[in-house]
Amino acid sequence: MDPREYLRILHKHWVLIVGCVLLGIAAAAAFSVIVTPKYVATTELYVSVRSGDSVATGDLVQGTNFARQAVTSYVDVVDSAIVLDRVIDELQLTDTTRRQLATQVAATSPLNTVLIEISVTDSEPELAAEIANSTGRNFADVVVNELEKPEGAAPSLVKIETIQPADVPTSASSPNVPLNLALGGLIGLALGIGIAVLRSVLDTRIHSLRDIEQVTDKPLLGGIALDPDASRRPLIVYADPRNPRAESFRSLRTNLQFINVEDGPRSFVISSAGPGEGKSTTTANLAISLAETGAKVALIDGDLRMPKLAEYLGIEGGVGLTDVLIGRAELVDVLQKWGRGDLYVLPSGRIPPNPSELLGSAAMARVLERLTSQFDYVLIDAPPLLLVTDAAVVSKLTGGAILVAASGSTKKQELAGAVRALDAIGSRLLGVVVTMLPTKGPDSYGYGNYTYGVSHDLDDVFGGDHGDAAPGRTAERSRRSRA
Repeated sequence: MDPREYLRILHKHWVLIVGCVLLGIAAAAAFSVIVTPKYVATTELYVSVRSGDSVATGDLVQGTNFARQAVTSYVDVVDSAIVLDRVIDELQLTDTTRRQLATQVAATSPLNTVLIEISVTDSEPELAAEIANSTGRNFADVVVNELEKPEGAAPSLVKIETIQPADVPTSASSPNVPLNLALGGLIGLALGIGIAVLRSVLDTRIHSLRDIEQVTDKPLLGGIALDPDASRRPLIVYADPRNPRAESFRSLRTNLQFINVEDGPRSFVISSAGPGEGKSTTTANLAISLAETGAKVALIDGDLRMPKLAEYLGIEGGVGLTDVLIGRAELVDVLQKWGRGDLYVLPSGRIPPNPSELLGSAAMARVLERLTSQFDYVLIDAPPLLLVTDAAVVSKLTGGAILVAASGSTKKQELAGAVRALDAIGSRLLGVVVTMLPTKGPDSYGYGNYTYGVSHDLDDVFGGDHGDAAPGRTAERSRRSRA
């Protein structure tokens, strides 16, 4: 993924990321409240070595160098058993073992110095200071009077003095609330970004143009904006021509007009990979928008299993394509003019037991040949490609197929399967239309942020009658506004 893709992911999942950051901060705050405060008390010791009774400069330098070398070993003696056992006895720490006390005591020596710093951590500040001072005293006694004691009665050449006794700490060293909150926020941010990227990688649904490009090199013919009222107003180009979603269909119409189909008829099968992706409403609205330009359009309901166009257009669909194909009716008798433009609708008719055979028959080829010779555009609404073979069969008789994919619903492998189904029989895929695109966010297609006028309710436009008169009034009003 390129940087822009990561930015798109962050933009898309910003709520998740912010939630993880807040959760990390809340967890850090809870940890800071629950954990027992720890206090650190520190004492500082000075180590020196005398070279007999001589005070010569060379002897002093030699003693200082020896002390620097010895300090490295002395640091390891601080938490040894010989020192800690004395501390336990002196302070009467009967409930504390030597091993436990060793975890509380830490000794360090700054580089190239003869200083030793002894730090003690405890939940009680007074006890921490007492242990630190006791450890310093007992360490000095062990080193001077036992480890570095010369034979006989001669005094030790090593001298260890406390130059900074441990004071009772006034503030806890842990938990460090600001640091914990910062770490919690950073961990939450990393977790949120990781989850967002993982979800995007594992999400195989179609969301954007880039997702289409990963499946096929065919062009994106259009993006249809998401409309929550689509089920109530399926014919948005007719019901509310100034709606941004209606403008999406006009953009699709423009792109379709520029498709090079000079080597074949201007007839198109519109299908999808699966159900519920908006192919029928896309077909109907595209037909209406084409008729608005003055073109003569034939709209065929080729979904002989679950026809929808008659319901959407408000016409009688009991007699239609199936009756023509079996010779029970003439084509001219079942074509229904819709509106005052040149839009003619051929409903599906009765549902037959053999839809695939009828759509691939010679009779269907003759019907399409006759329609393409008399109409500028012939649009066929066909069933989903992955469920049945109807769309693939009839697409061989047309100028090409247009696939509809729903943003956030259609999976990439489903769209790829539909493309393969068309390629397998040599059908021509003209392009893809993405429906249900969000009007805001990184996956939006550019519609929905502007309007051309006030939207109208379906009943206001139809006037309670879904017949031919209302579409005619709308078409005439559209022509007047264009003029």
